[in-house]
Amino acid sequence: MKKEDVIKKLRNDEHYYGDFGKKYLSNSDISTLLTNPLALGKPSEMRPAFLVGGYFHTAILEPDKLKKYRVIQSTTRNTKAYKEMSGGELCLLQHEVDQLELMIDKMLSNNVCKDLIQGDWVEYEQPAIKEIEGEMWKGKADIVNHGEKLIIDLKTTADLKKFRWSASKYNYDSQAYIYRKLFGYEMIFVVIDKNTHQIGLFDCSTGLETSVNNFYTNQNHVKAVDNFRRTTGAKKFQLQRMFNQLNNY
Repeated sequence: MKKEDVIKKLRNDEHYYGDFGKKYLSNSDISTLLTNPLALGKPSEMRPAFLVGGYFHTAILEPDKLKKYRVIQSTTRNTKAYKEMSGGELCLLQHEVDQLELMIDKMLSNNVCKDLIQGDWVEYEQPAIKEIEGEMWKGKADIVNHGEKLIIDLKTTADLKKFRWSASKYNYDSQAYIYRKLFGYEMIFVVIDKNTHQIGLFDCSTGLETSVNNFYTNQNHVKAVDNFRRTTGAKKFQLQRMFNQLNNY
């Protein structure tokens, strides 16, 4: 299959996250390799945090798709009313959506964020594939801003001041490295605090003038390399060389 046909197919989330997309490694696989290598390639369980994050992204990037989210008027997911109305499906709570709408309004009313997120030279939910150190990788960028030559990833956080530690925990440094390889642009994270609604810009390099904070490398990647080698039989030097480059990124 031609590369452009693969990209076209990966635009569909069912293909990107399904069997077709699993032919390619992704940054989320790094987290899996670090925590539970035997779960590589297996579907992950949907959790409320993922659902909330998904709504946030969809509302900003693809608002026409918001109808896919079910919202229930309930204080928690443990009430009888929620269980009856949800039918066993994981649904959003109305107060979660109310909070999200405030965050979305805050982000889109910020001129810096608006200029980065919107414009004629901006693409949303853009997939890419590329061979990196002998393995095929995939990624789907929230926002590709060709005018600024940036990949922009939207994040929510419980504490903006602690985001750099969250970045290490969730391997955002390797995400930035992989996406730079995939798309050819530097990557920044536009982050909003779920409680204070403060907004921060973060990057993984020293060259971006738009950055207000830097976070650097996660030292666990050698473990990910070894776990991947044992799980798939890949040559150790291929991934080791790739992840070691993070120390200089």
